[in-house]
Amino acid sequence: MDWRAVTFDWNRVRAFLVTAEEGSLSAAARALGLTQPTLGRQVEALERELGVALFERHGRGLGLTPAGEDLLAHARRMGDGASDLALAVAGLSDEIAGEVSISASDIYAARLFPPILARLHAEHPDLRIEVVVDNQLSDLRRRAADLAIRNVRPDDPELIGRKLRDAAARLYASPELLDRLGRPSTPEGFAGAPVIEIDHSGALEAMMAGMGFPVDRMKFPYRTGNFVAAWEMVRAGHAICIIDDRIGDAEPGVERILPDLAPVHFPVWLVAHRDVRRARRLRVVWDALADGLR
Repeated sequence: MDWRAVTFDWNRVRAFLVTAEEGSLSAAARALGLTQPTLGRQVEALERELGVALFERHGRGLGLTPAGEDLLAHARRMGDGASDLALAVAGLSDEIAGEVSISASDIYAARLFPPILARLHAEHPDLRIEVVVDNQLSDLRRRAADLAIRNVRPDDPELIGRKLRDAAARLYASPELLDRLGRPSTPEGFAGAPVIEIDHSGALEAMMAGMGFPVDRMKFPYRTGNFVAAWEMVRAGHAICIIDDRIGDAEPGVERILPDLAPVHFPVWLVAHRDVRRARRLRVVWDALADGLR
């Protein structure tokens, strides 16, 4: 290999890669913990080194030029190599210290993670845990997080997964709301009841219709993809919502709307890049999550 031909700085390539992935200098700067001017200078320096323009502005964001598109795949391979090197270095040490990022939904992060993380901190005070709150599937292959809690089995050969349990979701409301509705004893009795939709897909309505609820005569005045916000609205007595029963049954200010109604089952998976085995700090957090969420 002609090492003299490699004249660019890896930090500048990283700046280009993260900016391309994030879509703007401001978002990339936040992801890297840099100031926007510093990151911008790194990208500009790489463009000067390579003699090509990598980005062009589109409104408030950035788009890749044809040259940037051509170089992005190469930069991603470099990024993967750098991540592999970092994991290999971490695997050489028996010290349980450093940063570990965990991706999870907002409601799991807020309601189920605190006691798990408290135990981890008590046992391993040199660990630094970053909780990446994301209700979409995080890209573990691109190292958006080290570990993730998901509701689907991973199908990427670069990822490994452990099914922790089959969870159950149920419909909950505040006692005050149920009193106002007359405490119906059947799904049909909930005509006119307010419900919080969780997305635009209509999946919740279809599911409730399958349970016998008269969804065509029910109200859906709220929609949010944020389960924490939805849960606060349930606690405040504004509407009915569906939630993991470990969270719902533990909340003293709410109750199942029909205690004997069959739940909706869904899997809970712990997922990581297959290199998780190479770093002891990742294995420790993996085990703690598995024990705490099982």
